[in-house]
Amino acid sequence: MASTVADSMPDALKQSRYHMKRCFARFIAMGRRLMKLKHLTEEIEETIEDKAERTRILEGSLGKIMSSTQEAAVVPPYVAFAVRHNPGFWDYVKVNAETLSVEAISAREYLKFKEMIFDEDWAKDDNALEVDFGAFDYSNPRLALSSSVGNGLNFISKVLSSKFGGKPEDAQPLLDYLLALNHQGENLMINENLNGVAKLQAALIVAEVFVSSFPKDTPYKDFEHKLKEWGFDKGWGHNAGRVRETMRLLSEIIQAPDPINMESFFSKLPTTFNIVIFSIHGYFGQADVLGLPDTGGQVVYILDQVRALEEEMLQRIKQQGLNVKPKILVVSRLIPDARGTTCNQEMEPILNSSHSHILRIPFRTEKGVLRQWVSRFDIYPYLENYAKDASAKILELMEGKPDLIIGNYTDGNLVASLLANKLGVTQGTIAHALEKTKYEDSDVKWKQFDPKYHFSCQFTADLLAMNAADFIITSTYQEIAGSETRPGQYESHTAFTMPGLYRAVSGINVFDPKFNIAAPGAEQSTYFPFTEKQKRFSTFRPAINELLYSNEENNEHIGFLADRKKPIIFSMARFDTVKNLSGLTEWYGKNKKLRNLVNLVIVGGFFDPSKSKDREEAAEIKKMHELIEKYQLKGQMRWIAAQTDKYRNSELYRTIADTKGAFVQPALYEAFGLTVIEAMDCGLPTFATNQGGPAEIIVDGVSGFHIDPYNGDESSKKIADFFEKCKVDSKYWNRISEGGLKRIEECYTWKIYANKVLNMGSIYGFWRQFNVGQKQAKQRYFEMFYNPLFRKLAKSVPIPHEEPLPLATSDSTQSQELKLPLPVPAAVAKVLPLTRIAPQEKEEDKKLETSRTEMAQHACHWLCLCVSASVIVYALVKLYRLVE
Repeated sequence: MASTVADSMPDALKQSRYHMKRCFARFIAMGRRLMKLKHLTEEIEETIEDKAERTRILEGSLGKIMSSTQEAAVVPPYVAFAVRHNPGFWDYVKVNAETLSVEAISAREYLKFKEMIFDEDWAKDDNALEVDFGAFDYSNPRLALSSSVGNGLNFISKVLSSKFGGKPEDAQPLLDYLLALNHQGENLMINENLNGVAKLQAALIVAEVFVSSFPKDTPYKDFEHKLKEWGFDKGWGHNAGRVRETMRLLSEIIQAPDPINMESFFSKLPTTFNIVIFSIHGYFGQADVLGLPDTGGQVVYILDQVRALEEEMLQRIKQQGLNVKPKILVVSRLIPDARGTTCNQEMEPILNSSHSHILRIPFRTEKGVLRQWVSRFDIYPYLENYAKDASAKILELMEGKPDLIIGNYTDGNLVASLLANKLGVTQGTIAHALEKTKYEDSDVKWKQFDPKYHFSCQFTADLLAMNAADFIITSTYQEIAGSETRPGQYESHTAFTMPGLYRAVSGINVFDPKFNIAAPGAEQSTYFPFTEKQKRFSTFRPAINELLYSNEENNEHIGFLADRKKPIIFSMARFDTVKNLSGLTEWYGKNKKLRNLVNLVIVGGFFDPSKSKDREEAAEIKKMHELIEKYQLKGQMRWIAAQTDKYRNSELYRTIADTKGAFVQPALYEAFGLTVIEAMDCGLPTFATNQGGPAEIIVDGVSGFHIDPYNGDESSKKIADFFEKCKVDSKYWNRISEGGLKRIEECYTWKIYANKVLNMGSIYGFWRQFNVGQKQAKQRYFEMFYNPLFRKLAKSVPIPHEEPLPLATSDSTQSQELKLPLPVPAAVAKVLPLTRIAPQEKEEDKKLETSRTEMAQHACHWLCLCVSASVIVYALVKLYRLVE
């Protein structure tokens, strides 16, 4: 493709001017509209009837441009194209349908074309609000290649190395940063005696020679006094070897900086002792919460994240030679109506951790504390007061400011931004899932969606938080910049418009070095290889054998496996169209060779579609029954209802591995793919969709296999070929199994994740200080945008009509020991002393029921009074008008 679309498109149109005139005439014939790629393709196919001619055009340069077009805004006589020829790289052009003249336009001009379709007055308003965060990034370095997106930490290390340049005076910002390091008022690393770069260099040379005279394992306290005389404080290391290594790294950075030394040095600095993690919406607890509204995988993710971060922090603090206890607070919402969970407790220790707690802060209104759950779409009116209340409590519990604040989801990220700005603390954000890409055209059609979803608040909050953040954590590349054909979730915020509200001409830049990929892992005490026999949860074996092989059909399983000697291909997911479990079933049913080689086990949903409140789920369940009947799968297929016990599920993975089977993840699109990680962690060869995160997790043919969910015949053949090859080569199954385990160990563990995140906190903390002027300017822009606009939008979200109650008393929030669901392996029971709210006595329940009845009666009396008053007022008004 030529340098720009505007350069190449005129020649491409000339190659078949007659057909193009007809196509463009058809494009504009229906008036103003927004066309997607599929619409453009359909129109071209209907216009150019000659198949050979159509193929020639679509395989030429015009076809390449069209295939890269994400959408086209039709405003006769013009058609404006948004062309994405590589991840993160966009061109905009407008074509005159009558003359076929082509002109390059800016993102701003393209957005105006879109607005003409939905709100012409707004599009023509010269004073319409425009948002341009890119205006504050003029001096910030940017990554240059699509393939580099998400490698921000490495890039920042390179930039800092070039900034220091090898001249001693260039290292002054680093010296200032080191001088400011302290914990609760106690200096760390260096003191005021080393207030110049030259002094520091000289002291490092002397100190390094001195420390080298000691054996590597000599404790720091044995030579601490001498180092202190030379201006060095605690934090260099716990023994002579560690101190010497840290000093050497700093000396090399001052003299001849390089990115590897830079990143290594910052990873050793004592910068992070207290972390705050926000996860506000839903029911955040450690038991009985999964499946409650707005509550799912994020709870598991954050709890695993916290344990990994704490473990890494403890190790680092020990290696730094400090006697400090870290603190991690997961700040969520306190919900008085907790539905039998611990979500009405203010503080709760996090299990399998020593220094981490859940802190719950209630939502306040003018009338008091809101007692019931609130949807994540309706959460915005409470967030500002929530941030103030959380700030006060965090400062009290941590006895000072945290060192790092991490937000989760839109609400948590916005509160993290407000708090980080107020306290001057390094901030990271994790979106998990940005709603904008889930609903087509939800930006330009925001007025249609707003009554239900309040996207005006959500998209604005997302935009503010991602620009305020010092760094952004994502699980995959595709989350940021998508794929060759599909824009990423963040990329969709590059330029967009919400007609009547604002036009974001520069929302976020995916080449910003704040983006970092840090993939989570599976909990390795639960998901471990099937070969580790001594660790396996043997108490689950009878239940799992019954699940897989019992001939009986009941509420938990239907179908049966006649030949138990065959390997099993296995999939587990919720029942919806995107997860594509029915697609996998059809692939299997149609492929006779595959059916002869393996059995099929599907885990998900339930069996009666009439019991589902979700139309999509009900349709998928019904489709599954039809496929089982159509392909006569009984005897070769087992359908098991959804399973929520992760310990039993992990043993199920391993049991499938015992049969020399495989895991199949056939989703039409998967943002990350935690089940893929879990299966590979258990040593189960895995076939996973090439659409989304799993394509990054698996190296095709080495650690598993990619399958195309849109080509079932090809995918089922690939699975069959694998099992056929395993029959010929007895070692082939083991090679793929071991390749998967190696891939997980190298890239997808919580230890790797925690190490990356703490490194980000350290180096971006310095980068924040290094670019303090630009950071402050952008923050002022944030405030200008937040105060007049977001506050107004948040106030427009309705608050539930209820009589708020004061917080529950401490008596009702005491935790007691919770019995684990049986059967539970001894190995699991040892590490899981779960807690929950104590059940209330029956007498108290009766009192509560009586109280509720009385409240309902009072409410009824008031309602009748209000209705009567309304009728009287209405009658008087009508009478007054009649008299007039």
